[in-house]
Amino acid sequence: MDKALTIDKEKELESIRDNVISEWDKGNLVYADIEGLKSIKFEDFIQQPLNGMLYDINRDSATILTFIDDPKWVNDFALTKLLEYYYNKCKDYEAKTGI
Repeated sequence: MDKALTIDKEKELESIRDNVISEWDKGNLVYADIEGLKSIKFEDFIQQPLNGMLYDINRDSATILTFIDDPKWVNDFALTKLLEYYYNKCKDYEAKTGI
């Protein structure tokens, strides 16, 4: 690969990283979808059901299982199951306590 192309790609990735962190510092969540990067207020994003959030960030189980050629799918799947577990625990707690 041409060294200039490598440097340009590194700069592009650094720019994306800096943008994601900057948006987070402003209270926004950045995620990628088919149209590119999206930024949304974190508090607005978490108002939807867990399955909607996972779908939006391509981490619902069905989507993860379509990427089995990428070894990180195993950890993505595990994380999804952990999130589902804790989300349900929180919902149960809310129902019991009325919070």
